[in-house]
Amino acid sequence: MAVVLRNLRTLRTSALHLTAEKFSAPGRPLLQPEAGSLELAWRTWVRGLLLSSVVCAGHNKWSKVKHIKGPKDEARAKMFMKLAMMVKLAVKEGGPNPQMNINLAQVLEQCRSNNMPKASVETAIKHAEKSKPASQHLFEARGPGGCLLLIQVLTDNISRSQQDIKRALNKNGGTLSDGARHNFDKRGVVVVRGLNVSTERALELAIEAGAEDVQETTDDEEQPLLQYICDTADLQKVRASLETQGLTVNSAGLNFVPRVLLPLDQQQLDAASTLVEALNDCADVVQIWDNIHVDS
Repeated sequence: MAVVLRNLRTLRTSALHLTAEKFSAPGRPLLQPEAGSLELAWRTWVRGLLLSSVVCAGHNKWSKVKHIKGPKDEARAKMFMKLAMMVKLAVKEGGPNPQMNINLAQVLEQCRSNNMPKASVETAIKHAEKSKPASQHLFEARGPGGCLLLIQVLTDNISRSQQDIKRALNKNGGTLSDGARHNFDKRGVVVVRGLNVSTERALELAIEAGAEDVQETTDDEEQPLLQYICDTADLQKVRASLETQGLTVNSAGLNFVPRVLLPLDQQQLDAASTLVEALNDCADVVQIWDNIHVDS
Protein backbone atom coordinates (compact mmCIF):
# COMPACT_ATOMS: atom_id res chain seq x y z
CA MET A 1 0.00 0.00 0.00
CA ALA A 2 2.69 2.48 1.03
CA VAL A 3 4.78 1.65 -2.05
CA VAL A 4 1.79 2.20 -4.30
CA LEU A 5 1.02 5.60 -2.82
CA ARG A 6 4.68 6.66 -2.94
CA ASN A 7 4.81 5.75 -6.62
CA LEU A 8 1.56 7.61 -7.20
CA ARG A 9 2.87 10.72 -5.53
CA THR A 10 6.12 10.49 -7.53
CA LEU A 11 4.29 10.07 -10.82
CA ARG A 12 1.29 12.16 -9.81
CA THR A 13 0.89 14.25 -12.92
CA SER A 14 1.15 11.42 -15.42
CA ALA A 15 -0.89 9.07 -13.25
CA LEU A 16 -3.72 11.55 -12.91
CA HIS A 17 -3.93 12.13 -16.65
CA LEU A 18 -3.83 8.43 -17.47
CA THR A 19 -6.45 7.60 -14.83
CA ALA A 20 -8.67 10.46 -15.90
CA GLU A 21 -8.59 9.19 -19.48
CA LYS A 22 -9.45 5.70 -18.28
CA PHE A 23 -12.34 6.57 -16.03
CA SER A 24 -13.84 9.70 -17.53
CA ALA A 25 -14.46 8.59 -21.10
CA PRO A 26 -18.04 9.55 -21.90
CA GLY A 27 -20.53 6.74 -22.11
CA ARG A 28 -18.28 4.20 -20.41
CA PRO A 29 -19.35 3.80 -16.76
CA LEU A 30 -17.51 1.12 -14.83
CA LEU A 31 -20.69 -0.38 -13.43
CA GLN A 32 -23.09 -0.28 -16.33
CA PRO A 33 -26.55 -1.34 -15.09
CA GLU A 34 -28.07 -4.39 -16.71
CA ALA A 35 -31.28 -4.36 -18.65
CA GLY A 36 -34.32 -5.18 -16.57
CA SER A 37 -32.63 -4.33 -13.30
CA LEU A 38 -34.25 -2.75 -10.27
CA GLU A 39 -35.78 0.73 -10.73
CA LEU A 40 -33.95 4.00 -10.05
CA ALA A 41 -31.15 2.84 -7.82
CA TRP A 42 -29.87 0.35 -10.38
CA ARG A 43 -29.46 3.16 -12.87
CA THR A 44 -26.92 4.77 -10.59
CA TRP A 45 -23.38 3.45 -10.41
CA VAL A 46 -20.25 4.10 -8.42
CA ARG A 47 -16.94 4.63 -10.13
CA GLY A 48 -13.96 3.63 -8.02
CA LEU A 49 -11.08 6.03 -8.61
CA LEU A 50 -8.57 3.69 -7.05
CA LEU A 51 -5.27 4.83 -5.59
CA SER A 52 -4.37 1.35 -4.32
CA SER A 53 -4.87 -2.30 -5.12
CA VAL A 54 -7.56 -2.59 -2.45
CA VAL A 55 -11.12 -2.25 -3.73
CA CYS A 56 -13.43 -0.85 -1.05
CA ALA A 57 -17.00 -2.08 -1.01
CA GLY A 58 -20.25 -1.25 0.66
CA HIS A 59 -20.20 2.01 -1.28
CA ASN A 60 -21.55 0.94 -4.65
CA LYS A 61 -24.94 0.92 -6.28
CA TRP A 62 -25.89 -2.12 -4.19
CA SER A 63 -25.40 -0.15 -0.96
CA LYS A 64 -27.85 2.44 -2.24
CA VAL A 65 -30.46 -0.06 -3.42
CA LYS A 66 -30.70 -1.85 -0.10
CA HIS A 67 -31.66 1.38 1.68
CA ILE A 68 -34.12 2.80 -0.84
CA LYS A 69 -36.75 0.11 -1.30
CA GLY A 70 -40.21 1.07 -0.13
CA PRO A 71 -41.96 4.41 0.23
CA LYS A 72 -39.58 7.33 0.66
CA ASP A 73 -41.28 8.65 3.79
CA GLU A 74 -41.02 5.26 5.45
CA ALA A 75 -37.38 4.99 4.47
CA ARG A 76 -36.68 8.44 5.93
CA ALA A 77 -38.40 7.51 9.19
CA LYS A 78 -36.27 4.37 9.42
CA MET A 79 -33.15 6.38 8.70
CA PHE A 80 -33.96 8.83 11.51
CA MET A 81 -34.56 5.92 13.86
CA LYS A 82 -31.16 4.41 13.01
CA LEU A 83 -29.45 7.79 13.39
CA ALA A 84 -31.07 8.18 16.81
CA MET A 85 -29.65 4.79 17.78
CA MET A 86 -26.21 5.88 16.58
CA VAL A 87 -26.52 9.02 18.71
CA LYS A 88 -27.44 6.88 21.69
CA LEU A 89 -24.48 4.60 21.09
CA ALA A 90 -22.04 7.51 20.79
CA VAL A 91 -23.39 9.13 23.98
CA LYS A 92 -23.07 5.86 25.86
CA GLU A 93 -19.46 5.53 24.79
CA GLY A 94 -18.21 9.08 25.25
CA GLY A 95 -20.79 11.34 26.86
CA PRO A 96 -23.28 13.92 25.55
CA ASN A 97 -20.82 16.74 24.74
CA PRO A 98 -19.81 16.60 21.05
CA GLN A 99 -16.80 18.83 21.74
CA MET A 100 -15.41 16.11 23.99
CA ASN A 101 -16.84 13.15 22.08
CA ILE A 102 -15.60 12.97 18.51
CA ASN A 103 -17.81 9.98 17.64
CA LEU A 104 -20.90 11.89 18.72
CA ALA A 105 -19.78 14.91 16.71
CA GLN A 106 -19.48 12.75 13.60
CA VAL A 107 -22.92 11.20 14.12
CA LEU A 108 -24.49 14.62 14.67
CA GLU A 109 -22.93 15.71 11.40
CA GLN A 110 -24.63 12.81 9.66
CA CYS A 111 -27.92 13.83 11.29
CA ARG A 112 -27.57 17.35 9.91
CA SER A 113 -26.58 16.19 6.42
CA ASN A 114 -29.68 13.94 6.35
CA ASN A 115 -31.93 16.77 7.58
CA MET A 116 -32.90 15.05 10.79
CA PRO A 117 -34.97 17.52 12.88
CA LYS A 118 -32.97 19.21 15.61
CA ALA A 119 -35.64 18.39 18.19
CA SER A 120 -35.33 14.69 17.35
CA VAL A 121 -31.57 14.84 17.77
CA GLU A 122 -31.85 16.57 21.15
CA THR A 123 -34.42 14.03 22.28
CA ALA A 124 -32.12 11.18 21.27
CA ILE A 125 -29.28 12.65 23.35
CA LYS A 126 -31.52 13.12 26.39
CA HIS A 127 -32.96 9.63 26.12
CA ALA A 128 -29.47 8.16 25.80
CA GLU A 129 -28.48 9.66 29.13
CA LYS A 130 -31.60 8.39 30.91
CA SER A 131 -32.13 5.03 29.22
CA LYS A 132 -31.34 1.59 30.56
CA PRO A 133 -27.72 0.42 30.34
CA ALA A 134 -27.11 -0.91 26.84
CA SER A 135 -24.18 -2.50 25.06
CA GLN A 136 -23.18 -2.88 21.44
CA HIS A 137 -22.50 -6.17 19.73
CA LEU A 138 -21.39 -7.24 16.28
CA PHE A 139 -23.02 -10.29 14.70
CA GLU A 140 -21.33 -12.06 11.80
CA ALA A 141 -23.52 -13.64 9.14
CA ARG A 142 -23.59 -15.21 5.70
CA GLY A 143 -26.36 -14.47 3.22
CA PRO A 144 -27.58 -15.44 -0.28
CA GLY A 145 -24.83 -16.34 -2.72
CA GLY A 146 -22.29 -16.57 0.11
CA CYS A 147 -22.24 -12.82 0.80
CA LEU A 148 -20.94 -11.75 4.20
CA LEU A 149 -22.69 -9.39 6.61
CA LEU A 150 -21.64 -7.59 9.77
CA ILE A 151 -24.62 -6.52 11.88
CA GLN A 152 -24.12 -3.95 14.64
CA VAL A 153 -26.71 -3.84 17.41
CA LEU A 154 -27.28 -1.70 20.48
CA THR A 155 -29.33 -3.54 23.07
CA ASP A 156 -30.17 -3.96 26.74
CA ASN A 157 -31.08 -7.62 26.10
CA ILE A 158 -28.57 -9.50 23.96
CA SER A 159 -30.63 -12.72 23.99
CA ARG A 160 -33.62 -10.93 22.50
CA SER A 161 -31.48 -9.26 19.84
CA GLN A 162 -29.81 -12.52 18.90
CA GLN A 163 -33.16 -14.27 18.49
CA ASP A 164 -34.51 -11.42 16.34
CA ILE A 165 -31.47 -11.55 14.07
CA LYS A 166 -31.51 -15.36 13.84
CA ARG A 167 -35.19 -15.25 12.90
CA ALA A 168 -34.59 -12.68 10.14
CA LEU A 169 -31.64 -14.66 8.80
CA ASN A 170 -33.39 -18.02 8.84
CA LYS A 171 -36.47 -16.67 7.04
CA ASN A 172 -34.40 -15.02 4.30
CA GLY A 173 -31.66 -17.44 3.36
CA GLY A 174 -29.01 -16.37 5.85
CA THR A 175 -27.23 -17.77 8.86
CA LEU A 176 -24.88 -16.66 11.61
CA SER A 177 -21.30 -17.31 10.54
CA ASP A 178 -18.27 -16.93 12.80
CA GLY A 179 -15.24 -15.56 11.01
CA ALA A 180 -16.99 -13.14 8.65
CA ARG A 181 -15.39 -10.23 10.52
CA HIS A 182 -11.95 -11.30 9.27
CA ASN A 183 -12.99 -10.42 5.73
CA PHE A 184 -13.42 -6.75 6.64
CA ASP A 185 -11.04 -3.99 7.66
CA LYS A 186 -12.05 -1.01 9.74
CA ARG A 187 -11.29 2.13 7.74
CA GLY A 188 -11.97 5.83 7.91
CA VAL A 189 -14.52 7.11 5.39
CA VAL A 190 -14.99 10.81 4.61
CA VAL A 191 -18.00 11.63 2.42
CA VAL A 192 -18.01 14.98 0.62
CA ARG A 193 -20.22 16.63 -1.97
CA GLY A 194 -18.89 15.93 -5.44
CA LEU A 195 -20.64 18.60 -7.49
CA ASN A 196 -18.26 20.21 -10.02
CA VAL A 197 -15.33 18.03 -8.93
CA SER A 198 -13.72 16.32 -11.91
CA THR A 199 -12.27 12.82 -11.84
CA GLU A 200 -8.75 14.19 -12.12
CA ARG A 201 -9.32 16.66 -9.29
CA ALA A 202 -10.86 13.98 -7.07
CA LEU A 203 -7.75 11.83 -7.49
CA GLU A 204 -5.47 14.78 -6.89
CA LEU A 205 -7.30 15.69 -3.68
CA ALA A 206 -7.07 12.09 -2.47
CA ILE A 207 -3.30 12.05 -2.91
CA GLU A 208 -2.89 15.44 -1.23
CA ALA A 209 -5.11 14.42 1.69
CA GLY A 210 -3.38 11.08 2.22
CA ALA A 211 -6.43 8.96 1.34
CA GLU A 212 -6.00 5.45 -0.03
CA ASP A 213 -9.04 5.35 -2.33
CA VAL A 214 -11.82 7.59 -3.57
CA GLN A 215 -15.16 6.46 -4.96
CA GLU A 216 -17.97 8.28 -6.72
CA THR A 217 -21.61 7.70 -5.79
CA THR A 218 -24.82 9.68 -5.28
CA ASP A 219 -27.14 10.42 -2.39
CA ASP A 220 -30.88 9.78 -2.22
CA GLU A 221 -31.52 12.97 -4.19
CA GLU A 222 -29.15 11.88 -6.98
CA GLN A 223 -26.57 14.49 -5.99
CA PRO A 224 -22.93 13.43 -6.57
CA LEU A 225 -20.81 12.38 -3.61
CA LEU A 226 -17.17 11.43 -3.22
CA GLN A 227 -16.12 8.91 -0.58
CA TYR A 228 -12.50 9.06 0.55
CA ILE A 229 -11.18 5.90 2.20
CA CYS A 230 -8.24 6.18 4.61
CA ASP A 231 -6.52 4.64 7.59
CA THR A 232 -8.49 5.12 10.80
CA ALA A 233 -5.63 7.15 12.29
CA ASP A 234 -5.74 9.54 9.32
CA LEU A 235 -9.48 10.24 9.40
CA GLN A 236 -9.29 13.72 10.88
CA LYS A 237 -6.26 14.67 8.79
CA VAL A 238 -7.99 13.63 5.57
CA ARG A 239 -11.16 15.43 6.56
CA ALA A 240 -9.27 18.63 7.45
CA SER A 241 -7.37 18.53 4.16
CA LEU A 242 -10.54 18.16 2.11
CA GLU A 243 -12.24 20.99 4.02
CA THR A 244 -9.20 23.19 3.44
CA GLN A 245 -9.65 22.60 -0.29
CA GLY A 246 -13.20 23.93 -0.02
CA LEU A 247 -15.11 20.63 -0.12
CA THR A 248 -18.26 20.24 1.99
CA VAL A 249 -18.06 17.21 4.28
CA ASN A 250 -21.32 15.30 4.66
CA SER A 251 -19.98 12.76 7.13
CA ALA A 252 -16.78 11.30 8.50
CA GLY A 253 -16.44 8.16 10.54
CA LEU A 254 -15.26 4.57 10.77
CA ASN A 255 -16.73 1.84 8.61
CA PHE A 256 -16.08 -1.83 7.99
CA VAL A 257 -14.72 -2.15 4.45
CA PRO A 258 -14.59 -5.63 2.85
CA ARG A 259 -11.25 -6.86 1.57
CA VAL A 260 -12.84 -8.62 -1.41
CA LEU A 261 -16.05 -7.79 -3.26
CA LEU A 262 -18.47 -10.60 -4.07
CA PRO A 263 -20.53 -10.27 -7.27
CA LEU A 264 -24.02 -11.80 -7.16
CA ASP A 265 -26.47 -12.60 -9.93
CA GLN A 266 -29.84 -10.86 -10.08
CA GLN A 267 -31.72 -13.54 -8.16
CA GLN A 268 -29.12 -13.52 -5.39
CA LEU A 269 -29.17 -9.71 -5.27
CA ASP A 270 -32.93 -9.71 -4.85
CA ALA A 271 -32.67 -12.23 -2.02
CA ALA A 272 -29.85 -10.29 -0.36
CA SER A 273 -31.86 -7.07 -0.58
CA THR A 274 -34.82 -8.75 1.11
CA LEU A 275 -32.55 -10.10 3.85
CA VAL A 276 -30.96 -6.72 4.57
CA GLU A 277 -34.40 -5.11 4.70
CA ALA A 278 -35.53 -7.72 7.23
CA LEU A 279 -32.42 -7.17 9.36
CA ASN A 280 -32.89 -3.41 9.24
CA ASP A 281 -36.40 -3.91 10.58
CA CYS A 282 -35.00 -5.49 13.75
CA ALA A 283 -35.40 -2.90 16.49
CA ASP A 284 -31.88 -3.19 17.90
CA VAL A 285 -29.94 -3.12 14.60
CA VAL A 286 -27.92 0.05 14.13
CA GLN A 287 -25.85 -0.60 11.01
CA ILE A 288 -25.14 -3.36 8.50
CA TRP A 289 -22.01 -3.80 6.40
CA ASP A 290 -21.59 -6.26 3.54
CA ASN A 291 -19.20 -7.34 0.80
CA ILE A 292 -21.78 -7.31 -1.99
CA HIS A 293 -20.90 -5.89 -5.37
CA VAL A 294 -23.06 -5.65 -8.47
CA ASP A 295 -21.33 -7.49 -11.30
CA SER A 296 -20.99 -5.28 -14.34
